[in-house]
Amino acid sequence: MQKFNKVALIGRRHTDGVVETLTTLINHLKDKNIKTVLEEETAKILPNTKLTQINRDELSLNAELLIAVGGDGSMLAAARIAANQKLPVVGINRGKLGFLTDITPNELEKIDQILNGDYCEEERFLLHAKISEQTSTMYEEVALNDIVLLPSEMNRMIEFSVYIDNQLMCDYRADGLIVATPTGSTAHALSGGGPILHPGLDAIVLLPMFSHNLSSRPIVIHGNNNIEIKMSEDCHATPNISCDGHRLIPITDCGKINIKKYTKKLRLIHLTDYNYYDTLRQKLHWGN
Repeated sequence: MQKFNKVALIGRRHTDGVVETLTTLINHLKDKNIKTVLEEETAKILPNTKLTQINRDELSLNAELLIAVGGDGSMLAAARIAANQKLPVVGINRGKLGFLTDITPNELEKIDQILNGDYCEEERFLLHAKISEQTSTMYEEVALNDIVLLPSEMNRMIEFSVYIDNQLMCDYRADGLIVATPTGSTAHALSGGGPILHPGLDAIVLLPMFSHNLSSRPIVIHGNNNIEIKMSEDCHATPNISCDGHRLIPITDCGKINIKKYTKKLRLIHLTDYNYYDTLRQKLHWGN
């Protein structure tokens, strides 16, 4: 496997312990003579750093590996950046669950293993969402975990139809819809009663939220299917869409949402002893 001599660091503010871990990691990498740069927003939480600051869209021009420090939210943000630049990413967990982050802050020697080429790499696909009105595209975003349709008012249901490859799948009256990748099947979709999908599957899960229909159940479709969500003319609520919980984007009465697999994939780095089922048991207490 490739050895890494140039590293970029990224971390989210407002996460406990991120500054301390970043500082320790910077000193550790310096001792190893690894060229290190900081994503420029991350540099704001380290005001005294002398490291070079790089715009997030240019990280791959200055680094061979992206190390994300934080929880799963940090990894989701890093994934969207890294996927577009084909930059491999590994996570150091400072969050509560850390399902996507393999390394703990007291295991920095494991970073050395990765730098020396002792790791395994897997690809995770993302979803691309496009919101359009008539012939105009209003908003586009990608998500590693999920794309969620939800109401702006908690006590209002949404009426919408879902089409798969231009074929009507179902009409819904529900609180919303979760469209999740295998990576996201252990996140929001799992808490809503959806299935766990192994990350190696080329599949997408659609999970209606609190549907006003007892027969509504999650459905798993092929990863290459195109999904279209159309709002009903009878829908009086103002729906929103959220990609990985990033921000809420309102959908107008005549708006529609197209969701499909993103053209670029995430290169996710693991230690060589990584075991997906161990992760389920340890972090989700599966079978305990």
